[in-house]
Amino acid sequence: MRTCTFLVVVAAMVYAVATPVTGCGESYGTTSIEGGWELIPNINDQHFQDLGRWAILEFLKHANCVLKFNKVLSGKEQVVSGMNYELIIDASDASGKLGTYKAEVYEQERTKTRKLVSFSKAN
Repeated sequence: MRTCTFLVVVAAMVYAVATPVTGCGESYGTTSIEGGWELIPNINDQHFQDLGRWAILEFLKHANCVLKFNKVLSGKEQVVSGMNYELIIDASDASGKLGTYKAEVYEQERTKTRKLVSFSKAN
């Protein structure tokens, strides 16, 4: 039993050390290639607000900070074998300070696929 507990603790430590941690102002992921992007005309649609909330939660899995989703402010979309979205998101940090972040998300509804491509502080 002690050996099993020891192995679990060692495995958890290896995972914690091997998993990259990102701060709130640091970039995560890669950047996309421009081309064929169009403004999202109905950014207040529930789908885009939910997508922005999901992007924050997904980013926090890799970040060493706390962000609270407030609202998707604007965005662009690009048709590919699904959709690429570039969302400008208003969020608050742990102290309540407001910040603007850019999330790039790939979504394919047919296969129920979502991927956070990148997340960074907006300029």
